[in-house]
Amino acid sequence: QVQLVESGGGFVQAGGSLRLSCAASGRTFSRLNLAWFRQAPGKEREFVAAISVNVGSTDYADSFKGRFIIFTNYAKNTVYLQMNSLKPEDTAVYSCAADTGPWPVRRTGGEYNYWGQGTQVTVSS
Repeated sequence: QVQLVESGGGFVQAGGSLRLSCAASGRTFSRLNLAWFRQAPGKEREFVAAISVNVGSTDYADSFKGRFIIFTNYAKNTVYLQMNSLKPEDTAVYSCAADTGPWPVRRTGGEYNYWGQGTQVTVSS
């Protein structure tokens, strides 16, 4: 089992930044692939970014490249999502997910076995 606890969501004005955190426990951190997804009201869940803690590789959906950065702090067993130049359309619930299989992981989300509770991000115009 892997437990994931997100934090860092909140309200921000357009153009601002937020950093989301997801603390993982229950499995060896280095064996995890970790990802961020988001879901806006009335929309399907959307892949944002993923990282292989072991390999160090990252994967981003095209719409977030250059604005969002995924990275880990191995000592804290935590994955982060640094979000810059936020737009109102970035408003969503952001969720952390973990997979213990090989890298790369499909972006559909179906291969991620463990999910956090989500954290709300609201970007005002």
